[in-house]
Amino acid sequence: MQLIGKIKEMNRYPVKSFKGETLDSTRIEKNGVYGDRCFAFIDETKSGWHRYITARQIPAMLSYQARLSHEGFNDPFPKLQITTPEGHFLTWNDDLLKEIQAYTKKKVSMINLKPTGSDLLAVDEASLLIVTTASLNKLEHLWGKPLDSRRFRANLVIAVENEELNENEWIGKKLKINDVTLSIDSFCERCAMVTLDPETIDRDKSLLKTINDDMNLKFGLYASVTQTGHIHKDAPVYLI
Repeated sequence: MQLIGKIKEMNRYPVKSFKGETLDSTRIEKNGVYGDRCFAFIDETKSGWHRYITARQIPAMLSYQARLSHEGFNDPFPKLQITTPEGHFLTWNDDLLKEIQAYTKKKVSMINLKPTGSDLLAVDEASLLIVTTASLNKLEHLWGKPLDSRRFRANLVIAVENEELNENEWIGKKLKINDVTLSIDSFCERCAMVTLDPETIDRDKSLLKTINDDMNLKFGLYASVTQTGHIHKDAPVYLI
């Protein structure tokens, strides 16, 4: 095993396209960070990935903060806590649905996916999304503007020891973090979500153009879970 760095940041997004929460420790289940993307808004006229309503269609969704009341890991599932842009407190109920419905003429529905088994939840392609400080620093240099890592909605941000590392070499290999083992499956192909500033919701299309022109739209790594367990901030990360 080769030590490549440590966990700088862990993020959970209980509601797809809402702001998430930063964690000091968490459990990694077969379908990813416990409680990640367990709630989503959908368009029932569509199927598969296309049914999810996200900040691509409703940028204001990024102004809502979602967190779980506690780590839990046992039934009942922890209560979902929502803070609206105005500072009001809601949960996963009709009041929240009415707020989101007001942003669009499409009929919006809600789904709640419990984190059991190995089925993917309301994610795009894989259980976990990883970015490294090396990639963030490289992209910030290419873009020429300060870069907020929250644009990429990664579950894990790895602070790497070697800024010159080649993430191409990770694909098909595994990462070991405490007792957790992750299989690095593919690059993440980026979409218009990254153009939205996570704080102001202002859109800057030049970031996606930079990722397209200089990185072939690939930024971040998708991973699946081969061994579950607990991880914590600053845990060493090994490449197997």
